[in-house]
Amino acid sequence: MQTYVALLYSIILGEGRRVVMADLKAMAEGIGLKNVRTLVATGNLVFEARTTKVSALERRLEKAFEETFGRHVDIIVRGAEDWLKLAAGNPFPAESAETADQVAVRVMRQPVADEALSGLQVRAAVHERVRLVGGDIWFVFSRERPSSRLLAAANHKRMGIGTSRNWNTVRRLAEMVEGRQ
Repeated sequence: MQTYVALLYSIILGEGRRVVMADLKAMAEGIGLKNVRTLVATGNLVFEARTTKVSALERRLEKAFEETFGRHVDIIVRGAEDWLKLAAGNPFPAESAETADQVAVRVMRQPVADEALSGLQVRAAVHERVRLVGGDIWFVFSRERPSSRLLAAANHKRMGIGTSRNWNTVRRLAEMVEGRQ
């Protein structure tokens, strides 16, 4: 058995309807995943499964989600080792210590090419920063600018399938993977 992290792109099912984490956990257990745990109400799962290809787990979870909740949602899965590597690769440790909710990573299904970074950097406001680490896109957002053009530029159409999580969530999921939570 191996530990995995799964991130849902969205938990919005429609007008006024959201996925309840207890239902998401039950769905995951229903397809045979073990020791399923959720983190905050934004679609984060940590679970154990037989070692298999991540893409197979993604398809399995997406199919179960659509059957259970009636809507397709992209789900990104990472093995425990890859999640810990992602967390350790945070290129903004000082900013994360000061304002963890302003640091985020867009976890990608397929790695983003280095060339895509320049298209994002031109959209960054004065106090915003962006870096590419291992194919995932890390951001520091400005508190002075509540709506960022940077996040909009890192959408599915431009960058591919991915979903964003702030540093607090990344760190807490790493702690769950390590068995500290």
